[in-house]
Parts: sequence; structure tokens; C-alpha cells
Amino acid sequence: MRNLILPAMLLGLTSLAAAQAAPSNLPDGPLIVDQNSRLVVMEYENWFGPNAVTFQGAAAMPFLQSADMQAVGGGYDSADPAVIKTHLAWFEYLGLDAALIEVTNNVSCIFNSEWFAKKYLTNCTPAFRSYNRTIRNNTGNTYPAWTALGTRLKLIPLLGGIDQDVLYKDLDGKTSFEKEIEYFGALMSAYPGRIVIYRGKPLMLVFLGAAQDPNRADNPLWFQIEKFLKAHPEIGSKYTFKLMAGYLDSQPDLWRTQGVPTGPVEISPSYGFWSWVDRLNSTCTVQPYCPYYPSYNQAGARVENFTASTATAGQNGWGCPNSNAPPYCPDDALRYGADGSYVTFDAFMSYARQLDPIFLIIHQFNEFGPPDEGFDANTDDDTEPADLWGNDLGIVRQQIELYRNGNTKQREYVPGRDR
Repeated sequence: MRNLILPAMLLGLTSLAAAQAAPSNLPDGPLIVDQNSRLVVMEYENWFGPNAVTFQGAAAMPFLQSADMQAVGGGYDSADPAVIKTHLAWFEYLGLDAALIEVTNNVSCIFNSEWFAKKYLTNCTPAFRSYNRTIRNNTGNTYPAWTALGTRLKLIPLLGGIDQDVLYKDLDGKTSFEKEIEYFGALMSAYPGRIVIYRGKPLMLVFLGAAQDPNRADNPLWFQIEKFLKAHPEIGSKYTFKLMAGYLDSQPDLWRTQGVPTGPVEISPSYGFWSWVDRLNSTCTVQPYCPYYPSYNQAGARVENFTASTATAGQNGWGCPNSNAPPYCPDDALRYGADGSYVTFDAFMSYARQLDPIFLIIHQFNEFGPPDEGFDANTDDDTEPADLWGNDLGIVRQQIELYRNGNTKQREYVPGRDR
């Protein structure tokens, strides 16, 4: 068993005992979502470990530390039971309904054979395969670990649809896309208390990356995935799949209505993409991109998905003229306002209250991107308490409470009360 090295007090809860208290043990069964539901989902990365992702070169160092990570520069191991328990306690404190967990990169390297790797994947060395399989194993371990802790929170898997090779067949006649579905499907079957049921079936999301070709005549990968699911009813009829893409704010060909937006933009129902992250900067004047407004997807009388973020980069990253150094790009949306308030997250959540989606996704908990994704506290979009920005938990909890209550006026933030 790994030993968790903890600071004297963890920000975000009143005490270490509260941080590590077991979540309440509620009746355990699937969460059935319908047109009257309002879920809050946190993007959550279980990638870290001494043989997986480390925190070297990251924008910040988390306060949580695992003993087996000290030899590789510190941080925590996502397989550490104490880390899992503390993260789950934080999620319960925030008032979440589910976490979005992902294995989206290098899917064929993880799930396919050595023959396949030699034929198609020049970078899939044994060491690289082991590294990525550790990420997969840490992610899959969330199912039994959370179940053992008796939580009511659910898990939504996010699959990889980024690389063309996920639809190439391996020696066994299966694609890595199929194998990843089978991997998470087996976990969902074994741990039904972690499942989100949507449209009558367990929900899985498929991540497509950023820019999407809207022209079906070009046979883009997202369209191939849709066709694959239709051609395999044994898969497509078993689960509800929704496709998720990044930066839909800057892809007007995917919008229901073109033109300069004056508020959140609806994605055309012919695509129906969910948002992984969108920009929000209504005052920027960088042409031809600005202003930025986040996207949403309509489903009948309700907005189906809306994603809120703490900070978002501009078209050229965070820093201009260099992507990883100040001054900030004029189309960034930074974490802090001039008064120290969380202006970007507040603005996103204001739109969330107006749109009232079935699935509100918060981007994100703990990706800990390298400097080109977030070189200081003003640009990093993580929520987990860390040494650059301290603690966001009270602020996120407060905004979720406002969202739950349908309030349009933000209550005053009081550090002693809300952190």
C-alpha cells in the first residue's frame, strides 16, 4: 500500500479529517437521467504515477503527495488509495453528480497487439505501451475504488476518437475503438452503481479532438465513428454515445446559425457535438475570431450539454508573442479579474444558470498541463488545490450551489465560510 504524504492542512475542507472522511453510503444503483435531470460533472484525470504521467514541468504542484512519487519529482500516484479517498471526499464536498474519466490518447497502443504496433504505430515502444496502460489501469481502477468507498457519485467514460488508427482492425478482427468500449463496458457491468443511464442506455462519450471537418463528403473521422456504431448494432444499440469536441466556439460551420455571436452558440443538431472546452471572451477584438462565446447542444426542450471553465486560452495559446510566456494574449480569458475574483468561471456559470443544461461539465479538476498550457495561476484551468493558485474548491462549490438553486445573483464570497 502506498503512503500519502499530506501537508498540515488541506485547503478546501475545514480539516484533514474532513478531507479523508468516507463519503456517505447511499443506495447504490445506476443514475437514470431524463429531460428533467440536472447533472454536474467534473472532468477528472487519473493519469499520474511513477510509471505514468509525472508532475515534472507541470504548471503547479498539487498539495497531495504520494511517497512513491518523490523519486520522480513529487506529486501523487492516481492509484494511491489515500489520494483516491481524498479526491472523492472533495468531489462530494463540491456537490458533484459524476466524474468524466478519460483514456483518449494512444488508444491503439494500449489495446492492440504488438503486430499492430509494428505495422501502424512507430512510437508505440514497449515502454510507451506500459506507460499508457498504467493510465488505463488507473482510470479503470476508479470503478472498484469508488464502489468500495460507498459513494453515490457516478463515472462517465470518455473514449478516444482522435486518431484514424482506432478504426483499423487488429489481428483479432477488432478495432481498438471496440476494445476500449469493451474495457469500460465490462467495468460498467461489474459496477452498475457507477453508471449514468441516458436515453435508456449506459452513457459513453467519444473525444474527437479540436477542429472538426463539417463536410460529411470528406468522410471525417467523426463521421466514420458514427457509421461504425451504426454498422455494429451489437455496440451501438447497447450504449448511448455522444461525440465531444474542443473549441466549438471557433468553428462556425458547426453552429446552427452563422454570424457574429452575441451569446452562447447552439451547435447544429445535425452534428450534436458536446463541448470539451470552449472560449469565453465577449470583449476581445482579435479578428477574425472574437468575440468568443461557448457552445451548447439542444435536445428537445432542454439544453443537453454546456461546459464551464476556469480559464481559456486564445487562438495562439496563453502568451503573445510566445505561447508560454507573458504578456498574455488579448483573447485569453484569465482566471482572475482585477479584484482577484474568478471572473471567467463566474461568467461561464452565469450562462450555465441561464441555459440550465441536462449535463453541466466543469473543465477541469487536475490535468496539470505543462507550461505551454498554463504557465501561472492566471492561465491554468485546474481546480485541484495546488501551490500556484491555492484552493478553488470553495468557489466551485459556491457556484454549483447557485446553479442548483437556480439563483441569478451571486452571493458574497467569504473566505472563512467558503474555503
